[in-house]
Amino acid sequence: MTQTERNSILKKLEKIAIHNDPIDTGLYQKYDVKRGLRNANGTGVLVGLTRIGDVVGYEIQDGKKIAVPGRLIYRGYNVEDLIKDAEKNKQFGYEQCAFLLLFGELPTQSQLEHFSDYLGECRVLPPNFTEDMIMKAPSNDIMNKMARGVLASYSYDDNPEGREVGNVIRQCIQLIARFSTLAAYGYQAKRRYYDDKSMYIHNPKPNLSTAENFLRLIRPDKTYTQLEAETLDLALIIHAEHGGGNNSSLTVHVVSSADTDTYSAIAAAVGSLKGRRHGGANIRVVEMMDEIKANVKDWTNENEVAAYLHKIVDKEAFDHTGKVYGIGHAVYTISDPRAVLLKAKAKELAKEKGCLEEFELYNLIERLAPKIIQERHPSAERVCANVDLYSGFVYTMLNIPRELFTPIFAISRIAGWSAHRIEEIVCGGKIYRPAYKNVSPERPFIPLQDRQNKIK
Repeated sequence: MTQTERNSILKKLEKIAIHNDPIDTGLYQKYDVKRGLRNANGTGVLVGLTRIGDVVGYEIQDGKKIAVPGRLIYRGYNVEDLIKDAEKNKQFGYEQCAFLLLFGELPTQSQLEHFSDYLGECRVLPPNFTEDMIMKAPSNDIMNKMARGVLASYSYDDNPEGREVGNVIRQCIQLIARFSTLAAYGYQAKRRYYDDKSMYIHNPKPNLSTAENFLRLIRPDKTYTQLEAETLDLALIIHAEHGGGNNSSLTVHVVSSADTDTYSAIAAAVGSLKGRRHGGANIRVVEMMDEIKANVKDWTNENEVAAYLHKIVDKEAFDHTGKVYGIGHAVYTISDPRAVLLKAKAKELAKEKGCLEEFELYNLIERLAPKIIQERHPSAERVCANVDLYSGFVYTMLNIPRELFTPIFAISRIAGWSAHRIEEIVCGGKIYRPAYKNVSPERPFIPLQDRQNKIK
C-alpha cells in the first residue's frame, strides 16, 4: 500500500468518525449536563475538597456571584505576602513556595536551607539519563520530551511503585528539582537535531535557585542578571498552584485516584498542561501581539490600537476566533493577582531591556480590550487581564525561546501537582468515576455481507 493510498483511507475513516460522533447540543440542557464540569453560572462543579490552594475571584451572596478583586492563596497564605517576604530577605522565593505547598506550613530558615540543599543535590539527572533518554530521542516539542522524561524516571527509581507518603514525597522532591534540567536539556537536544544549532549541556549548580539554574542551563554563556533571575523566580511562584480545579491539577487527582504510580500521574499532568486551552495560552498572546505590532503603526495611539482590537473581536483579524488572548479568566473578573504582580516586575525589566514602549502597548491593550469585549458582548461577565498577557512578554525579554514558555509553566506547577498527588493519597481513597449518559439508540445488528458504506 502506498502512502497516498493510506492517506486516502485515513481521510475516509475521518469522515466516518466525524459523521457518527456529533451530539445534539440541546441534549446537554435536557439532561442537565455540566459541560466542562461547570455549572450554568460558570462556577466549577464541586468534586472535591483541598487544603492546598484557593483561587478567589468572586463570592456567592444570596445565590449570586459577586465579583471581588482576585486573590491567590497557597495553604491559607496570600501569595503576595510570600513574595514580599522573599524580597525583604533578598531570597529567591520559589523554593519556599514549594516547601509550603508540599508540607502545608511555612519553613523556618533552617528548614528552608535544608530543603534547598536537597533540591540542589537532586537537580543532576541520573547517570546516562541525558544520553539515553534525551539525546537519543529528541522531540520537537519540549513538553512531550518532559513527559517522556518523567515516565523514564520510573526506570531509574529503586522503589517506583511505593505509594507510602514518605516515598511519594521523595519522588516529588526529585521531580521538582529535575524539571528545570529536563526542560533545558530537552531544549538543547531540540536545537541540535531540529534547528541545526549548537547544543550546550551545562551541569546544574546545587547552590543556585531553580530560576538561576534554568537561565544558566539554557544560555550558551551561562550568564544572567540578578533582575532576570528575580523575574523568573516571581513567574515560578505565581504559577506554582491554582486550586485543585484547574485541568492539570484535576488530572493528577483523577489519575492518582486510580492508585497508579507517581510518574504516571505527573506525566499525565504534563500532557494536560501542554494543551492550548491550558498552559499553551501565553504563546497565543505573543503571536497575537506580533500581529498587532506589525499592523498598528503608532503603538501609543489609542484609536489605532482600539481599531485593531475591534477587528480581532469581530473575527476579522489574527486567528478569527474573536478572542483577545490574555484577556478574561474563568474565575477572576476584576483582577488577576498574578497579572498584577508580574506586570509590576515586567515594567522593571522593560526599563533594563529598553522595552518600555512595548510594555506601554501591553498596558494599553489591558485597558482597552475589556471595554471593547463588553461592547460586543453586553450580557457577558466583566473581564480583566490574566497572567498570560504579561508572562509571554516577560519570557521574551528574558530571551527565552517560545518553545520553552509552557515548559516553564510545568517547572513551576510541578510543586502544586506534587502537593495534590500527596493529598489524593492521604485523603482521597475513592476512584473518580463521573457519569456519561449514552444518547445513542440501540440498533439491530447488520451481518457483514449486508453492510453498505454510507459515506463516500
